[in-house]
Amino acid sequence: MVGDFQIRTDLALEARESYGEDDIKIRGVTVEEYEDREREIFTTVVRIETENGAKAMGKPVGTYVTLEAPNMAVPDEGYHREVSEILCHHLREMMGEGEHSVLVVGLGNRDVTPDALGPDVVNNLCISRHMVKEYGRASLKDGTKGIVSAIVPGVMAQTGMETLEIVRGVVRETSPDLVIVVDALAARSTRRLNRTIQITDTGINPGSGVGNHRNGINRQVLGIPVIAVGVPTVVDAATIVNDTMEELVAEMDRSADMQKLGGTLGTLNRAEKHQMIRELISPHLNTMFVTPKDIDETVKYLSYTISEGINSAMAGTEKEDVRCSGE
Repeated sequence: MVGDFQIRTDLALEARESYGEDDIKIRGVTVEEYEDREREIFTTVVRIETENGAKAMGKPVGTYVTLEAPNMAVPDEGYHREVSEILCHHLREMMGEGEHSVLVVGLGNRDVTPDALGPDVVNNLCISRHMVKEYGRASLKDGTKGIVSAIVPGVMAQTGMETLEIVRGVVRETSPDLVIVVDALAARSTRRLNRTIQITDTGINPGSGVGNHRNGINRQVLGIPVIAVGVPTVVDAATIVNDTMEELVAEMDRSADMQKLGGTLGTLNRAEKHQMIRELISPHLNTMFVTPKDIDETVKYLSYTISEGINSAMAGTEKEDVRCSGE
């Protein structure tokens, strides 16, 4: 953070990293890290256990699991299947034992590619609620852990309604045991774009990462557990400028060659350099977000990765290739 410049991120891991030193202790917050070197998948579990911890982190009390997979931005089917297996494992842990009736909500605008992750995931799900209502549980495969229904509520500009209003109405009518919300997120770092999955039991505030706050979808308002799954697909443009300028400041401070350049930059002390950053970060950048140029293709295969994880969690298998009835 520079001055009053706020770094926008939906990831609890990045909120934790904003404190600087890796070994810093935040009261009421615990962090566990796991590294799978063979598959190159890194897992961080952030648990916010107290209200003081929630205030410090700027996130609700709950568990935040972050999967970092550097190769997830590459269309490698085998690698994505491994990520799906780990996602399935964490979903099952948050869902708990037993069978569940699950409503999957695909948040976002399918007409805006970086925001189309949720709708695309829903397109790839094995929907089963209508089959059970028509033919009973005998219509499901052996070992199936639950009944799945899904909805893509769109955005307010398309419907004229808050997403929460739509979801709450569907929950009231269909009475699921829990809700899984899938959404595109905003990241603090460009290296996490399309390479990170966050799973949390705290629900979600649609649009919060891009400054477009909507009513939260969580257990408090719906009365049932809400699991949120998201992938960062955009980064704030002002964040990129901020990082670049801070690198410039750091280089100027440690490089004798830079100091020899003289002129205005050479005469500025560190405080003056940071003041220059604040002035260069235009307030207009706060409305601009950046996404990779291949985002259309990336969102397509990321949606398969997440949908396969959800399908596996509901089908009672982690390693078999899950296919819907009739496929």
